[in-house]
Amino acid sequence: MFLTLLQRELLANLIAFRFSVAVIICLLLVVTNTIVLIDDYKSRLASYNTAAQKHWEEAKNAETYSQLTVSVDRPPNPLSIFNQGLDRRLGNSVDIHHSHVPALWDTASHSADNPFLSLFSSIDLLFIFQVIFSLMALLFAYDAIAGEREGGTLRLMLTTPVQRGSILFAKYISAMLCLIVPLIMSLLLSLILYAFSQAIVLSGDDWVRIGGILLTSIVYLSAFYLIGLLLSTLTQRTATALMLSMLLWGTLVLIYPSASIFAVNRLVKADSKLEAAYEEIQQIWEEFDRVRTDLKNQDPFKGENMYGSVGIGSGTNADSTTLRYYSYESINWNRIDDEKSGPQIPHVKTYYKSLESQRIRAAEKTWLVRQEALKQIYVRKASVAQTVMRLSPAAMYDMATEAWAGTDFHGIEDFLQAARQYRQTLIHYLEDKDTFASRQWFASDKGAVNLDDLPQFTYRRTDALTGAKRAMPDVAALLLINVVLFLTTLLIFIKQEV
Repeated sequence: MFLTLLQRELLANLIAFRFSVAVIICLLLVVTNTIVLIDDYKSRLASYNTAAQKHWEEAKNAETYSQLTVSVDRPPNPLSIFNQGLDRRLGNSVDIHHSHVPALWDTASHSADNPFLSLFSSIDLLFIFQVIFSLMALLFAYDAIAGEREGGTLRLMLTTPVQRGSILFAKYISAMLCLIVPLIMSLLLSLILYAFSQAIVLSGDDWVRIGGILLTSIVYLSAFYLIGLLLSTLTQRTATALMLSMLLWGTLVLIYPSASIFAVNRLVKADSKLEAAYEEIQQIWEEFDRVRTDLKNQDPFKGENMYGSVGIGSGTNADSTTLRYYSYESINWNRIDDEKSGPQIPHVKTYYKSLESQRIRAAEKTWLVRQEALKQIYVRKASVAQTVMRLSPAAMYDMATEAWAGTDFHGIEDFLQAARQYRQTLIHYLEDKDTFASRQWFASDKGAVNLDDLPQFTYRRTDALTGAKRAMPDVAALLLINVVLFLTTLLIFIKQEV
């Protein structure tokens, strides 16, 4: 009996006009947007390659070790075509220097996107799945029970030995099959277009992530179908069910997520915490200045004017009193008179060897304050907004697919963590060569430094397992919503008088 019901429901859905229209609209939207998104990705990839090459050449052109700053770049995520998330919205380049620990607000953007393409590429594939497919699910569900009741076929059906649970389950399975067909067709067409694009190379991990996105999409569509099925069960007329479905769809998908962000941004204030962080950072660098002053006072050449013994290259911003007062930003000696300044050079080396180690410690203390401020001011606010938004299945779906694609906040933080690790590698490189105590730290009179052995920055996105762990809370919540909705609908339907 169940198979008979299933065949009946499946045939009714397949021959329905709404199924044909849904397939055509979804395929057209997905294909056209995929073409635009692939072209945009190619542009971002070319911009990344150009910037990475340029930044590496600029780093190796440093004349002294103190001038060495390496700008590292984050490549565009190929899965951002599915869900762009923060991949384009946050910076993709950050400067690495021993005196500064990079954080989220230090990032810059080297993207050279076409503004026209950027306007359209804001609509990624998951946005289509999130908006269009959820609407389709409700359109398949609003008359599932109300329509049968209104037409009198439900009363006739219940005169047979068929169980009410079987009726609901048959309607659910048949509708989900009809929703999954255009979803998979759209995804396959996108992947075919990827295959023809030489710029996009998907790894094994990427295929696992795509599989996770597909499964999450099915769970999401199921949730919205069950919402529509519940409304259809509660109402007596299809017009009422349709009106309520559209109202709920507009609220959950379009209005509530944006309203939540607006409300949290207005209500959660953290200006005082930002000011406190600034004050603490200022104290750290004031302490560093006191250490620098102590080092100056220990100089046996205290108070001597070094202009008479140290030649300063033209165009250099130099302190007019003593060599001790120079900071690494202003040092660029390209000629030194060894006969006159020779006795001072060892002291200068000792000065910078002590000073730069203190500068590194101050930078790391500063980073701890900045990182905590970032968490308290921005990450906490974002977490509150996400928690509030999770009352909407659409928001949970967006966050889950961001995690699968690696375009969420964690994905950006992974890049910054790699940048911080590279900074440590750079510091070890400088320490192993004892550059802080070398003449080439502050002078280029003997020639520019040799940076052929400079370690390169490498960044790899986290594996699919990490993405799955980050996506699981929202996927599990969507599954729970499915179970609750189905059981609620079943209980109401069993107790209803037809």
